[in-house]
Amino acid sequence: MRFYLYILAGITSALIGWNIGQFFLTDIGLLTSFPEIILFPCIAISLAFGMVMNEIFISNPTRIKINFRIAKTPLLIAIGLGILAGLIAGLISQILFLPFISVPTPIVRTLGWLLIGCSVGIAEGLSWRWHSLEAGEPKRFKQRFLTSVIGASAASLVAAVIFEFIRTSLSEIPAAFKSAEDPLGFSLLGLLLGLVFSFTNSPSYMAALRAGTGFEFTGFNYQDAIPQLEGVHKSNPYIDKSLLTFVNDDENEEIEEGLSIQLPSNGIIKIGSAEKEAHIYIPGLPLHVADIVLKKREAFLTPDFNYFNTIEVNGERLVSRRNVRLRHNYVLTFHTVKMDGKNEEKMYRFVYYNRFLDPQS
Repeated sequence: MRFYLYILAGITSALIGWNIGQFFLTDIGLLTSFPEIILFPCIAISLAFGMVMNEIFISNPTRIKINFRIAKTPLLIAIGLGILAGLIAGLISQILFLPFISVPTPIVRTLGWLLIGCSVGIAEGLSWRWHSLEAGEPKRFKQRFLTSVIGASAASLVAAVIFEFIRTSLSEIPAAFKSAEDPLGFSLLGLLLGLVFSFTNSPSYMAALRAGTGFEFTGFNYQDAIPQLEGVHKSNPYIDKSLLTFVNDDENEEIEEGLSIQLPSNGIIKIGSAEKEAHIYIPGLPLHVADIVLKKREAFLTPDFNYFNTIEVNGERLVSRRNVRLRHNYVLTFHTVKMDGKNEEKMYRFVYYNRFLDPQS
């Protein structure tokens, strides 16, 4: 479904941009002697706008109001880059079309389409920062940005080459094709851009645990500032920084409500109250309550044999030590216990994510 939505968005956006350009050129009569200066910005704006909106709504299809709220900055970026790149492409095309320069039309068209595709890739890559939690990781943001720009530029170049090949292959261009040449060409451009973005923008399957109930901030704890003193135990939950990090926060180690713990792609994460052994330390839990076993694109909760009854998955108390395969949006609840296993005092809750789709995650 994602694949088809991207292609449909690309074709639709290109045709909308072309029709808006025709409105300015034919109905209003604006700069009819320099059509590329009008047409290229309209195409670039429409494609950048459409691709960014498509990504936002596909990534979070159930939260329409939130999507419109977070879309303001990404869309402003898309419009600004579309205007800039479209004007540059249009001006370059008009200059190269001048009689004393006389550059062949296929080369001029290819260069113009390349600039349009590049602007769409830049707009999509930059705007990702404002609607994705995953973009907070600098390395991942840079990788995604470069992928978007290179992929969009390559798609526009391929579209131009295919279009020029079709035109030159037809010894006699049918009148129907010639009259629909521009919309068909830009539809091809939109199709290939949508095709590329359907792959480059595919969701990442990096697992994370978002802290919820039980991790409310209670203020600075003096004992945590002097862990070197013997007999002093940390009273706030924290993570093992040698293995885990918070998304968008590389410095902090204490777990607070709303923070997401990024999990490795492979390995075992130990949860409990053993300060030296637990990767996720939570006071009041048994020394070892459970493990999260991470494999490629999947994760399992492995409860401790003695304390499985202190764990809930999606609100249901576990009744055995059997492994639980974790899925996106699963809620994990850990209850604190005294050493006799009774008298529950507090609960700590995580939400498990296996992809960064939700901008609020």
